[in-house]
Amino acid sequence: MNLASIDSQIVKSVGSSGQISLGKEFAGRQVLVESPAKGVWIIRTATIIPDHEEWLHEERTKSSLKKAIAWAQKNPPKASNPDQLPVAKAHVAKRKVRSA
Repeated sequence: MNLASIDSQIVKSVGSSGQISLGKEFAGRQVLVESPAKGVWIIRTATIIPDHEEWLHEERTKSSLKKAIAWAQKNPPKASNPDQLPVAKAHVAKRKVRSA
């Protein structure tokens, strides 16, 4: 990190519970805290993707989602009566009969 690129420096106090307030503009944000040396902290805002949501950010999935959203925008929902929908037959798995 080039120190010449820092816009401003602010003196903050670490509270008795070990917390530092970064200000309301960062409220609710997630940050990465790096400690490259003792007494040196680099704090950067970050967008963290939980492991179980990572698949949503794969190219194939993003492409499918974009197509689905475009379709939904071109095909607005229509009023319907659920009682008038055809009743689907339940699928029953066929079992093999064992011979004795």
